[in-house]
Amino acid sequence: MPAQTMKDQGALITGGGSGIGLATARLLLAQGARVVISGRDQQKLWAALTTLDHGGRAFAVAGDSSNPDDAARIESAATRHLGQIDLLVANAGANLKERTLRELTPDRWRTMLDSNLNAAFHMLQAVLPGMRQRQGGLVVVINSIAGKRGNPLGGPAYVAAKFALHGLITAAAVEEKPHGIRFCSIYPGEVNTPILEARPNPVTEDHKLGILQPEDVAQAVAFVAGLPARASVPELVITPTSYAFI
Repeated sequence: MPAQTMKDQGALITGGGSGIGLATARLLLAQGARVVISGRDQQKLWAALTTLDHGGRAFAVAGDSSNPDDAARIESAATRHLGQIDLLVANAGANLKERTLRELTPDRWRTMLDSNLNAAFHMLQAVLPGMRQRQGGLVVVINSIAGKRGNPLGGPAYVAAKFALHGLITAAAVEEKPHGIRFCSIYPGEVNTPILEARPNPVTEDHKLGILQPEDVAQAVAFVAGLPARASVPELVITPTSYAFI
């Protein structure tokens, strides 16, 4: 079992029903944390919860974090379960098959901004007041390599949302530094998660095995979360070894 570096810490993970979010929940629990996983699908969350070995230290709260009322409700329920939220892992995100500029409609554009930018913004607005009051906390945002370079693979709306997310967290980190709140943006390359099902072209099993796995990104989150408050990792890029560059 990993060292108990997160013992008695409270972690809220959005997009926690599968992929990176669920893998992160599993690792943080092994390190002693109390964890709330959140997502839009209640049944999916309950199913995910049954896969976790948590001894009563894991909880599920359904809600859509791109809705400010839901985000506030998620924070309130998570605080009741955890006592306080020491770590927010803002992991919620999505893409769609109709992602080229030609295929984008106003509704599809808004969906991408809601899933990949607004969801993080509303969770910050809900969670930061408690961290400010305690003068401490950590926010880890799962961005994407698409937030570093405009690769057409993700589509213009996804790329735009991820670039905006980069800007939001960079500015928030400066504002919240006097309150002792640290921020880290993690930029993964391709990861074998359910988001691959939204690719315009099917992804082969061999390709899935050759890219990052959810556990790889979860270890990056755990590394950042396990550092003492005197240490900060503003950005962390993690890509498959096969990538020639970021």
